[in-house]
Amino acid sequence: MAVDFHAWAAQVKRLAHALADLEPAAARLAVELAAGEEWHELLAHKLLPQVEARPVLVVAIVGGTNIGKSAIFNQLAGEVASATSPLAAGTRHPVCLVPSDFDDEAALARIFTGFDLRRWHSPDDPLTDSAEHRLFWRAGANVPPRLLLLDTPDIDSDAQVNWQRADTIRQAADVLVAVLTQQKYNDAAVKQFFRKAADADKPIIVLFNQCDLDADREFWPLWLATFADETGARPDLVYVIPFDRRGANELGLSFHAVGPTGRQPPAETSSLRDELAALHFERIKIRTFRGALERVLDPRVGAPAWLARIRARAGEFAAAAQSLSAAEMARVHWPVVPPQVLVGEIRDWWDARRSPWSRGIHGVYRAIGTGASRPIRAAWHAISGPPVDPLATFRAREREAIVEAVEKLLDELDRLRRVGNETLRPRLESLLSGASRTALLSRVLAAHERLPALDDDYRATLRAELERWGTENPRAISFLRSLDHAAAVARPAITVVLLVTGTFVGTEVVGQTAVHLAGHTAGNLAAEAAIAGGITVGGEAVVTATGEGVKQAGVRLFRRLQTRYAESRASWLAGWLDRELLGGLLTELRAGAEVPRSPAFTEMAAAVAALRATQV
Repeated sequence: MAVDFHAWAAQVKRLAHALADLEPAAARLAVELAAGEEWHELLAHKLLPQVEARPVLVVAIVGGTNIGKSAIFNQLAGEVASATSPLAAGTRHPVCLVPSDFDDEAALARIFTGFDLRRWHSPDDPLTDSAEHRLFWRAGANVPPRLLLLDTPDIDSDAQVNWQRADTIRQAADVLVAVLTQQKYNDAAVKQFFRKAADADKPIIVLFNQCDLDADREFWPLWLATFADETGARPDLVYVIPFDRRGANELGLSFHAVGPTGRQPPAETSSLRDELAALHFERIKIRTFRGALERVLDPRVGAPAWLARIRARAGEFAAAAQSLSAAEMARVHWPVVPPQVLVGEIRDWWDARRSPWSRGIHGVYRAIGTGASRPIRAAWHAISGPPVDPLATFRAREREAIVEAVEKLLDELDRLRRVGNETLRPRLESLLSGASRTALLSRVLAAHERLPALDDDYRATLRAELERWGTENPRAISFLRSLDHAAAVARPAITVVLLVTGTFVGTEVVGQTAVHLAGHTAGNLAAEAAIAGGITVGGEAVVTATGEGVKQAGVRLFRRLQTRYAESRASWLAGWLDRELLGGLLTELRAGAEVPRSPAFTEMAAAVAALRATQV
């Protein structure tokens, strides 16, 4: 099947961009960043750079210490580009020779991302000891077209930074020329390096250097078999090179092909440079791209596994948030606002809806009624004791609810600290290490003391609810307005009758509405009962006789207003605790739980799926 390289390249870029967008969220989830993982390095150093760069084959000479890599590199280059020495010169930075017509440093920088590219001046350049990842390059007169030839740092060096540089070159390379010796074919670091190369299906050419063509003939097939078994590599070409110090110094080394198993008799000297030039460019390029992509898409160790770790950690954040949510204010029975307070607010709302004529009459007689009821109130207080401020009682009950809520939350946090999941525990250890319950309660109660009984936000909500109720119940509004006008006409006579008969001294009236309702007519009480769900003597009879549905709608409204108030107060406490105690922990946990539903995560998952479906 033909390869749609452009479609494939577009999906590689899409994956890389989505990964970059997702990494900050992954870091907040404490998921290890993908940098350093093999699949990520292949994406960053192989796939992404080379889908945009000039099409070339990257051939890297790789191997352990003191095995003659630089001499072989010089031999293939046809010139001395790297320093050599019997004392092991120690290449610390890679050297790259490019074809004579290649002079695009920007393209080279894309291929070898992570390296500081520098122009080559002498064979000693790569021996410089520096913490920077440098790559020295220049044009080579004998380098075949479309081929980049590299000498690399030792893969088993004492300096770990050399391993990192060699690994980066391995990831970028299309073909690895593995230089092995009798001492360096079964070394642990060597095997680990080539095992990763074999996993990515890199073409490998094996060179057994410093051999005795007669004495070692029966051994190099065994060395090769061990190397292949231990790494999983299946070399495309195998050569043996006799030990020849003079030939190494004078570019006179001889290469003898011995077949893919190493058991063929050494052939006449052949040119590995010509073999490299004859490599099938497209076949090898597609093979190395496919091998790298398989690692990137590996469900066990690739991008899908990284996404799975993010999902799992986000699940832990969701579970932690749920654990804290279970201790939120919804579990506390918050007191409802006193009916008297709501009745006053409702009265103000209704008063604004009266006609000027009705408002004036009711205002005059409310003042008269308040004065006339003063002796009655005084007599009642002499019997039952001084009046209790309902707001003071209410705020005391609020303080009790706050103490209960804070105690429950702290107990829950302490429990989660001891038995919670790994995501939550370290955060709670820090959170509760110096927490003082007494100090916290003092602060939250002081903050509550500064709150008004009814704030402007709740008043706006209350008025909006009343307006909505009025819109949804036009029959009730019409009925109450008619009743209100009738009460205004009858007000003088009804007020006198009620005062004389002592209606306002009835225990139900005083118990439910106390002084707030004193001085009202039966019509007034009926209107407020219908709106607020209160219990009155005269009002009950009027409303029940003419509008049962009006009363029921009013009761539901009143309960809803009380519930909204409790919700607003509980929300204030939850917000205060989140800021002052949790320090945004709950917000952080909820945000972490949402990462698998974020655009960056969705985009990366889609890019992975698209690449799986692309035939390469």
